[in-house]
Amino acid sequence: MNFSMTRIQAILVKDYKEFSRNYAVSTMVLLPLIMAYLYNQSGSNSISIYFLPINMAFAVVTTYVQCCLIAEEKEKNTLRSLMLSPASLGDILIGKSLFVLIITILAEAVTIFLVGYEPANLFIIVIALLLSALFYIALGTICGLFAKSIMEASIIVLPVMLIFSFGPFALALSSVNPILKIAEWLPSSQLLLLAEALEGTYSMPDVVIPLLAIIVWTLVSWFFASVIYKKRMVD
Repeated sequence: MNFSMTRIQAILVKDYKEFSRNYAVSTMVLLPLIMAYLYNQSGSNSISIYFLPINMAFAVVTTYVQCCLIAEEKEKNTLRSLMLSPASLGDILIGKSLFVLIITILAEAVTIFLVGYEPANLFIIVIALLLSALFYIALGTICGLFAKSIMEASIIVLPVMLIFSFGPFALALSSVNPILKIAEWLPSSQLLLLAEALEGTYSMPDVVIPLLAIIVWTLVSWFFASVIYKKRMVD
């Protein structure tokens, strides 16, 4: 697959301009930051509390913003022109994802700082966060390709955000309702389990299994995003 840095950069700049003009989307970045600050002021210092705003940042920043940016392209009929342009599939997917990835990194960094979380192993946590960001970008891409407008995107992405960001809540209730045990394999739950394992004496499986689970989710999501995108090209 051929990549053009010029085209990727052009798409990145275009997304930045659309993001900066749409205050209904750009202000969503503030939500996890406010939540992180409030949790910090409450004095809570458990890993599960730390990861509530961290997982929320992935949902309301990464997935929501990516979904709305793509839906806005479809609403203005500019995505069709982009699909028919000389830009390759890789150029478009990377270009449409790079801006959201940058915003996600900044939002997660500030969220972690405000909530007061100090990872026991920064290197592993950073890798897990980056992998999670790629997954949530793919999730937003899929939702955006189904939506026809920003209004419709806000509705489509809501249940997806709830399911994937509140996995730890379902995991906490699994002792009461065993069927919720399946929530353990959601990326948000695996991220929390990894962070909890790193705080104590951990073994290799404690690190490898959560990372592999997030990688599998990411690869599967991007596969479906690519398939749906190609289907939209000939739709």
